[in-house]
Amino acid sequence: MPSTGMVAASPLAMVTLEECLRSRRSRRDFCWDPLGVDELRRLCWAGQGVTGPAGLRTAPSAGAIHPLELYVVTPSGISHYDAMRDRLTLLRPGDRRPALCTAAESQDVIGLAPATIVVVAVEGRMEPRYGTRARRYQLIEAGHVAQNVLLAATAMGFCAIPVGALDDLAARDVLELPATHTPLYLVAVGRSSVEPT
Repeated sequence: MPSTGMVAASPLAMVTLEECLRSRRSRRDFCWDPLGVDELRRLCWAGQGVTGPAGLRTAPSAGAIHPLELYVVTPSGISHYDAMRDRLTLLRPGDRRPALCTAAESQDVIGLAPATIVVVAVEGRMEPRYGTRARRYQLIEAGHVAQNVLLAATAMGFCAIPVGALDDLAARDVLELPATHTPLYLVAVGRSSVEPT
């Protein structure tokens, strides 16, 4: 983020919101082609990108606390999205998709998709302000983030599907996250194997 407080222009395709809303469907017809780092970064930006000099983001957050982090699981490994710097950093090399598939109740789409964006809550960020309501706000925010990613995928011509069936502890182990981090939601994304008609 530049120190001038300037915000970068949107990195997404020029399609209307109405077109994205009309076209968005949960789709599993992924092909094997990998997504590029810049394409993955653009999807993450849609979910948690910084859009203002005060650190405000693309998805609303109770009290602008932003308790969520995004991780991306690809054949290359596990990456973390740094929202303030708008970049992906590879944390752990190696294909963890089969293990994440098992943590997602063996849903094949997680093992087959070229990429899965994992929405993770960082426990302790919201509790000081919101107490017992913090968990509810985390879950609401995870929905906002996932919908943004799904609409961005639609705008970019990708197919994507959200997956909520998840063993939180098993997914945490797959990602090698600390105990304060709880995976909440998955969005599998990739290019379609179906030719456009």
